Amino acid sequence: MEATTGDLTDPLINHADGQLFLHEAFKIIVEEVLCKGTDVKEKVCEWREPEELARLLDLELREKGEPQENLLQRVRDVAKYSIKTSHPRFFNQQFAGVDYHSLAGRFLSEALNTNLFTYEVAPVFVLMEAEVLRGLRELVGWTEGDGLFCPGGSTSNMYAMNLARYRLYPEVKSRGLWSLPQLTIFTSPESHYSVKKGAAFMGFGMDNVILVKVDDGGRMIPEDLDEKIELSKSQGAVPFLVSCTSGTTVQGAFDPLHHIADVCDKHKLWLHVDAAWGGSVLFSKKHRHLMKGVHRANSVAWNPHKMLVAGLQCSVLLLKDTTDLLKKCHSANATYLFQQDKFYDVNLDVGDKSVQCSRKVDCLKLWLMWKAVGSAGLEQRVDKAFLHARYVVDQMKKREGFQLLREPEFVNVCFWFIPPSLRGKEKNPDYLNRLAKVAPVIKERMMKQGTMMVGYQPLGDRVNFFRITILSPLVSQKDMDFFLDEIERLGNDL
Repeated sequence: MEATTGDLTDPLINHADGQLFLHEAFKIIVEEVLCKGTDVKEKVCEWREPEELARLLDLELREKGEPQENLLQRVRDVAKYSIKTSHPRFFNQQFAGVDYHSLAGRFLSEALNTNLFTYEVAPVFVLMEAEVLRGLRELVGWTEGDGLFCPGGSTSNMYAMNLARYRLYPEVKSRGLWSLPQLTIFTSPESHYSVKKGAAFMGFGMDNVILVKVDDGGRMIPEDLDEKIELSKSQGAVPFLVSCTSGTTVQGAFDPLHHIADVCDKHKLWLHVDAAWGGSVLFSKKHRHLMKGVHRANSVAWNPHKMLVAGLQCSVLLLKDTTDLLKKCHSANATYLFQQDKFYDVNLDVGDKSVQCSRKVDCLKLWLMWKAVGSAGLEQRVDKAFLHARYVVDQMKKREGFQLLREPEFVNVCFWFIPPSLRGKEKNPDYLNRLAKVAPVIKERMMKQGTMMVGYQPLGDRVNFFRITILSPLVSQKDMDFFLDEIERLGNDL
């Protein structure tokens, strides 16, 4: 190889300039996102159509780099035109608000830029993840077990499917799907769509996801589950997993875990609880009864980035298993990472439990927040969300035009707004068609004016209705009043 001479310093990297840019960019982030972005006097969004937005952001990537002044303007533009999800009047999704201790953890983990797969490159976080998982398992009611942080609740649900299949047919890991019988999964029609996606992705097939009837509140009916399992067996299939939900996405329903566990015990099925949304009630003495029986599950998915406001993303899969099933199911024994003759305990190399190689550090944000406010502080956060939901429901009942889908069980408040032109006309043949158009128009108006954000959807034979999810610790009673006033203001002329 021919020797080279000259300066080997990367011409693209000037540490002094880079640090100065980072300092200035950070000031913009604090001002635009964390100050203005949480101020009720500021907009939730600056809506632009795609063509205009692309032009304003100057998205084109060029051959030569640009001056720092231009880049700082791009930072301002990204902040300005992004949705302010920490704003007290952002009610659109099941993530909202900001916890500053968690945010500090997110900044720190990004700066450290490590991979949570071996103790040698992530010693702090291997130990930290184990402790956070232990604390969460304890809330479920398990003194032992396993788990890992996953890139979202959908992935946690898919892990549960894979583990349940491997427990029943461990040969699938080496021999593949061809050797398996028809396997069936049971869930409710109101469960998260990741159950069906997971079935497709992992080769079970969506047709083998059997939907169990729910009651009027959206909760799975255990008697129908039992009947459908028996029917599946009689048709030659092998039922292997029930995926129930604690906090359904739309209505916030909690499936009756104790009764479902009885059915699973009877048929020897893996019980998975998708508690991505509702799992945080386990911190609350007042509301943890909603998940009574969760300790009987085999696995639990839980997203602290939702109700606990740990920041995206922060999702865990918790397991009752103590037989190292995660590692047995997923390990590939890569010798360039997981050497067995290391100078420390190789059980600390947790990476082979995961289907990922690169895995972000998602435990730090939750650990730092939990350390800051304690379990008592997180309990107060959960209880406060319930109080806000109760307040907005009580106020709706005092106002004309607000019709609840049902009394909420959780912090999802689902309702129709019926404008004056439709009131008293429920028997008209075009009533439902006209009502279905109300929510989309109000949503368009609030987005274009930037005043707030809330989601809407149909459900079964029920036409479009709003769903406000209340979880941000920044929300006040005044924000709840504003929300109701603004729905009226935007919709009264329809």
